[in-house]
Amino acid sequence: MQAQVRGTADYLARMDADADGRVSLPEYQAWLGYAFERMDRDGDGVLSAGELPGGRGEPVRLDAHRQALAEAFARQDRDRSGFLDARELAAPPR
Repeated sequence: MQAQVRGTADYLARMDADADGRVSLPEYQAWLGYAFERMDRDGDGVLSAGELPGGRGEPVRLDAHRQALAEAFARQDRDRSGFLDARELAAPPR
């Protein structure tokens, strides 16, 4: 990934792939799904025990990971606009 993020505006700018000043669900999932993609060494869309930190645990499917991100996004989208602005990004999901 890119250099360290230094503040909410920087975080928003990096997540906002289309530069419209807000973050959509697909942008959110793409940014936060980066680690999954890096860990999925065989590219099968499933993090097996050997691909998980510590080399153990239940498998994690990409679709389940993306669903969890969608749920976090919905909790952060306090105004229910379907997008996150800088204020919403700065607040942790409830």
